[in-house]
Order: sequence, then C-alpha cells, then structure tokens
Amino acid sequence: MLHKKKRLVVIGGGAAGFFCAINAARLDPALEVIILEKSNKILSKVKVSGGGRCNVTHACFSIAEMVCKYPRGANFLKKTFHHFFTTDTIAWFKERGIALKTEADGRMFPVTDSSQTIIDCLMREVNRYGIEVRMKSEVRSLKYEAGSQVSESGVGSQELATGRFIIELSDLRPLTSDFVCIACGGYPKAAMFDWLKQLGHSIEVPVPSLFTFNMPGNPITRLMGVSVPDAQVRITGSKLSSSGPLLITHWGMSGPAILRLSAWGARELAAGNYQFTIQVNWLAAYNENSLREYLQELRFELATQKISNRNPFGLPQRLWDYLLEQSGINGDIRWADLPAAAQNKLIKNCCVQEFAVRGKTTFKEEFVTAGGIRLTEIDANTMQSKLLPRLFFAGEILDVDGITGGFNFQHAWTSGFIAATAIVKCQTEPAEAS
Repeated sequence: MLHKKKRLVVIGGGAAGFFCAINAARLDPALEVIILEKSNKILSKVKVSGGGRCNVTHACFSIAEMVCKYPRGANFLKKTFHHFFTTDTIAWFKERGIALKTEADGRMFPVTDSSQTIIDCLMREVNRYGIEVRMKSEVRSLKYEAGSQVSESGVGSQELATGRFIIELSDLRPLTSDFVCIACGGYPKAAMFDWLKQLGHSIEVPVPSLFTFNMPGNPITRLMGVSVPDAQVRITGSKLSSSGPLLITHWGMSGPAILRLSAWGARELAAGNYQFTIQVNWLAAYNENSLREYLQELRFELATQKISNRNPFGLPQRLWDYLLEQSGINGDIRWADLPAAAQNKLIKNCCVQEFAVRGKTTFKEEFVTAGGIRLTEIDANTMQSKLLPRLFFAGEILDVDGITGGFNFQHAWTSGFIAATAIVKCQTEPAEAS
C-alpha cells in the first residue's frame, strides 16, 4: 500500500503555533505542515511584547520557582516544563544565532532589543522547512471523520485513531488533515469556544487577565507618567496583594505590581464587575509603625528644612508633593513644625492610601485571558487531547496563564515543542489528506 504524505494543520499563527509547526517540520521533513491564521497578521503578540522588544522568556531555572508565576495551570506546568524549559528556549534560539540577554528583573530579551529579531528567526525556520502559512483563513468548524462516519463528540476509541480531521474554512474548500494542533490563543467570550465544545472538550470560562486599573476622576491621575520602583498594592477585603514597580497613568494605575495583581485576582475581580478598592503603600520598605519612628528622627535631623524641599524617601517629587497635599500639609512648613495630626495623615497616605477602582483597561495590545480548554482533558506529556486522538493544543487556548515577565511566552514555546515532538512520534495508520 502506498503511504501518502501526512499532514499537520496548526490553527493559529502566534508563538505557540509557529513553534509547533517549525519543530514538527524539523523533526519530520516528510510531514506536510500548514499554519492557518484567521487575521492578516502573524506573530502579532511577539511583535508588541515588551514594548516591541519581545520578552522571550524569564531567567528562572527552577521549575518549582517558575510555576509559582502562573495563577492558573501551575500543576500542569510542573509536568510540561520537564520536557522543555527556559534553558531549552535559550538554547533553541542560540542555535539559530539569536542571543538573549537578562535584565535586572529577570526578563529576557534578544540582545537587539527588537521583537523583529525573533519574528525573522521564526520566519527563516518556516521557509527553511517549507511550511505553508495561510492568512485570512478562519476555521469555522473542526470535525473528526472515522471511515464514513463523522464524529463531533470526543471519543477515544481505536476506531477513530485511523481517521482524519475535516477543517471547514470561511473562504476556501475544506482541508483534511492527519493531525491538528490548536494554538489560536485565548478567547474573550465563552461562545467563541463553541467549535471546540463540539469536539467534546470542556471550557473554563474566560475572563481577562493582565489589565490596568481605572480610577476615573481621581486626583492621582494628574500625576500620569510618574513611576515608583517598589510599591505594595493590596485589594481590600481579600488576600490579594502584589509588589513591584507601579506606573500612574491618565486613567489610573499600571505597571508590574498592578498587572500581577490583576492576574492573580482575575476571576475574583471579574465577579465583582471590576468595582473594588485598593490600598497602596508607596514606601514598601516601611509600615505605619516603622514610618512613624523614622519621621520622628527626621523631625530632629531635618528640623529647619522645608518638607517639600527635602524628600527623604527618594519618591518622585510630583508624588511627594501630592502626598503632602492629600495630607493637608503646606510644603513650606519646616519638619520641626509638622503637627502630629498632619504627620499621622501623611503616614497613612504613604503606607495605606486607598483608591476606588472602577473598571479596567487592557494592557497595551498584550491581551491575555484566564480560562480555556480544561487541563484535565489534556495529556501534559504530549499536549494531546484525552478525548480525541491526534488532536493537540498549545499556548493560551489552554487554561494556563502567567504574570508579566516572559512567562506566557515560555508556556507557548514549551507546549508548542511538546506537541510537535508528540505528533512526530505518533505511530498511526496512514490517513489520506487532500
């Protein structure tokens, strides 16, 4: 019997999809690989990540430490990272002439500081292995055909193991394929997963993650552009807290401290319709008691100096002036003359200042969702569906998401690589593709 060339169709032209396609084609040159992208852009998140520099991964080399950076999917990643981890990502790009550098906070970027470097690398690999990339190819439905019978529900029988996929597209005749890897990213609405539910898979309801906090009308927004290198932020009435750089914007607050908090609180904050209160400690090295003690010392050391002229904490001057104003303190007053009541108010504003949050804003173009394909239905060692043979998943379509810092990309590389190697290792009967 003449064995026809087998085909892999990857649905999604992002980091995970490209990595799966490239590695599958590399490991099995006889495999025909097609990438389907519904838009007219490929690798769009790679392009905008890290302000256009592409935060490829994070310089963390302990799996136990790494998984703590993922609000959802940590136990699943404990298994996947044993197959392809940060060290493998660094080596993979290095082998292709792309050196990465580590910044002080652990984020890793190409030494060129340009995301185009990563895009060009991936495109070179696509061209090297003859992978076909079809843009404006939206998948309308995905079905599994076993013989003359089409199954739209998840069945794990041996009968289906020799079948093929029928992929219906929006503007072309259907494709057939031996293997399918779904790497189309996250969806903001549950209804958008319907075509995957028809295959029998369950969906964890999607909610936004990695978003900034809106504070309409709050005087803090007058300080837009001011950043604090180390602030502590806590959501009142919950156990959610975060620390790190904080950026004041014209709509509210952003920066790593806020984005991490939004990721860990994604479901809780969505349930409250993004109406909540936060407490900000602008001086993370102090609490109310320790700051009170230090201010007592300052009143002697800086007794004759004006409070506004001498900012003892290294805060941006605009923020310091704002805190004084919010505390009812005239900046021309000397430290020695600071009234006790005003001092107490300043302490409170420095350590536990409250802000009402009324809504959210997507962080730049780096939209990330919490939710997706339920992980109990996926084999972490192969990324293959437990419900349907030769159906694989990679990237954000899964219920895995990390905080900012290169963690979501590492999941994309890892899951894409695992799916690729598993597809190549699949020992199945030849199936026709047209």
